[in-house]
Amino acid sequence: MLSPLVLEGQSVRLEPLTADHIEALAAAAVEDRSRYGFTWVPEGLDETSRYVLEALIQQEAGRSLPWVARRLADDRVVGTTRFWDMDVFSWPPPWPPGTGRGPEPSDDRPPSVLEIGSTWYAASAQRTGINREAKLLQLTQAFQAWHVLRVSFTTDARNSTSRRAIEGLGASFEGIRRLHSPARDGTIRDTACYSITAPEWPAVRSRLLRCQQ
Repeated sequence: MLSPLVLEGQSVRLEPLTADHIEALAAAAVEDRSRYGFTWVPEGLDETSRYVLEALIQQEAGRSLPWVARRLADDRVVGTTRFWDMDVFSWPPPWPPGTGRGPEPSDDRPPSVLEIGSTWYAASAQRTGINREAKLLQLTQAFQAWHVLRVSFTTDARNSTSRRAIEGLGASFEGIRRLHSPARDGTIRDTACYSITAPEWPAVRSRLLRCQQ
């Protein structure tokens, strides 16, 4: 398995998610729920407990690495994000029968590709630069420590706010996966797909660092 790790910047620290964060995450989620639009965010302690437990189960399975975002200015937990859909490329592929996937990522064999997702923030942390810095920390870990080939981002195609945020990072739009997955409103959503590849990372990094200044 991949060992949980702390990523820290000037305004935010990403800490490995644990059950101890349930109450703080539940409090962050109720600041202003009208701000979530198409994003599903747990409401109340029971939902947040189930949300955290499921994230930790996925982490134990080796396909997810979840964090909470702690705002350094006031030491408050203000959201969560994670690496998920991590895969290791090997050739020829000695994949377990029926999986179509490579071995589980580990510290000795980090992922070749991954997605950043399941990201949401308290209303007071939105549009403050915290998300941009958190993404810079995650992308730096992915591309410079693990040398991944690509990082993906997906969102409800109707979620214009999320799409602008992803595009603002410098990710390239890849297209729409139609009728792709269940949506927060009970419909089946189209999913907008984006990515940043390893050759694109230096330019993306320079742009994000300029935004931090």
